[in-house]
Amino acid sequence: MPGTASELEKLRAALAASERRASAAEGRAAAAEADLAQARAVVSTSEAMIAALKLEIALLRRDKYGHGAERTARLDQLELQLEELVADAAEDKARADQAAEKTTKVAAFERRKPVKKPFPEHLPRERVVVEAPTTCSCCGSDRIVKMGEDVTDTLEVIPRQWKVIQTVREKFTCRVCEKISQSPAPFHPVPRGWAGPSLLAMIVFEKYGQHQPLNRQAERYAREGVELSLSTLADQVGAVADLLKPLHALIEAHVMAAERLHGDDTTVPLLARGGTKTARLWTYVRDDRPFGGIAPPAVFFRFSRDRGGEHPTEHLTGWQGILQADAYAGYNQLYKGDRKPGPVLPALCWSHARRKFFELADVEGNIRKGKSPNEISPIAFEAVKRIDALFEIERGLNGLDPAARLEARQRLSAPVVENLERWLRGERAKLSKHVKVAKAIDYLLSADHWPGFTRFLDDGRVCLSNNAAERSLRGVALGRKSWLFAGSERGGQRAAAMYTLIGTAKLNGIDPQAWLADVIARISDLPVSRLPALLPWNWQKPAASSAEAA
Repeated sequence: MPGTASELEKLRAALAASERRASAAEGRAAAAEADLAQARAVVSTSEAMIAALKLEIALLRRDKYGHGAERTARLDQLELQLEELVADAAEDKARADQAAEKTTKVAAFERRKPVKKPFPEHLPRERVVVEAPTTCSCCGSDRIVKMGEDVTDTLEVIPRQWKVIQTVREKFTCRVCEKISQSPAPFHPVPRGWAGPSLLAMIVFEKYGQHQPLNRQAERYAREGVELSLSTLADQVGAVADLLKPLHALIEAHVMAAERLHGDDTTVPLLARGGTKTARLWTYVRDDRPFGGIAPPAVFFRFSRDRGGEHPTEHLTGWQGILQADAYAGYNQLYKGDRKPGPVLPALCWSHARRKFFELADVEGNIRKGKSPNEISPIAFEAVKRIDALFEIERGLNGLDPAARLEARQRLSAPVVENLERWLRGERAKLSKHVKVAKAIDYLLSADHWPGFTRFLDDGRVCLSNNAAERSLRGVALGRKSWLFAGSERGGQRAAAMYTLIGTAKLNGIDPQAWLADVIARISDLPVSRLPALLPWNWQKPAASSAEAA
């Protein structure tokens, strides 16, 4: 028996030692897991920080060198990358905290939290008071008094609410003549109307301003419990477009009164028999702000089935002035000396010229495409630097009157342009016509193009680029990915009209949807002489709408 007891003690000691070793191993594994989670969190946060710094650098470069399409695309990529990396860092931080709770040997990793901006003051506040304690949590005494409070703000959203407004018209009969008296029927903005102005404005703005086709809108409304068929929504869109035609005409007349216009066009797939064909949406922008003009900015769009040169000729019938555009040959009919009422003066876009060089000098872009760094053109790289110097000068002249801009350009920009021309002609003489950079040089120095590129040196109203027109087409480019094609030629013309209204509202810094809702509600009651009061630059937000927003 003594031997048996001794063996039992030994077994117990061995078991205890084994448990201690297992516990120690488990602790080491937990610590290793926590260390790994912490390391991953550090790496994720570092990557997010690097992405944030890259984005900040890109923003600074854009502020310094302008809003080119290349920089805009680069910013979009960086913003998306930053979004994903910050989400990864948050996920790894949570895992690190969970791992740290399993062991006391590894401190939880603390990620630097972004500074949260306060919520807007105009949002309503709802106080939810947590039930206060009635006794001391330490000693249990009920002799406690309030000494303050801590408030935690949480942003919340109330889902969209639908309602039906019932307008009741009571009938009265006369005891004397037995005739029936009743108030007139309520006014509807559009024929066969069943939708209120705010709903109509939302439908058309989401279609043309937010690029949401009617079928997607119908699906979303159905999920919210309101069944509206596609044909029903389309009927209202057509009625609204017809209702707003007078405003479209006023905006177009305002644009055509400008002495300088920006013009451009973009492709629009048009549904045709057997597939789609490539139609065009044209834009003409009036923006006098760069040379200190006081006229409000505006834009009008036109639709055509093709890109024939007769379309801009028809769009600008009777207009004479300076047209800022690209070197598209379709504009040449406007520049003829025998044109009535006179020839249009071309002013070409330096951003277009720069882009041709930039594509050959974009080191990162070419490497991403699998090209060798040796394919980067040093001539193109130098040309981009010299053209950027012109844009740097222009940024300091923005908003000055034409005379001041012209004087500064003659003094600062003219020598840069002269040196650029001399250098490019010298480099071009050494190149074969088949070299890519030679084609970029020929585009700029062509006898047909160079006078248009240098017109800004002779007229202070001219801008260096046609970016105003390109910005106006940005929404169309985004919309193509959503609505895929225009269903008909009339649909394209209707889209051009609505883009005119929404684009002009945005140029004047007002909320297009709020403006459309008010205009739809009031336009039928106003005489023609008072319609200019509804134009975006004259419009005043109704006091009732302001109170509701507050």
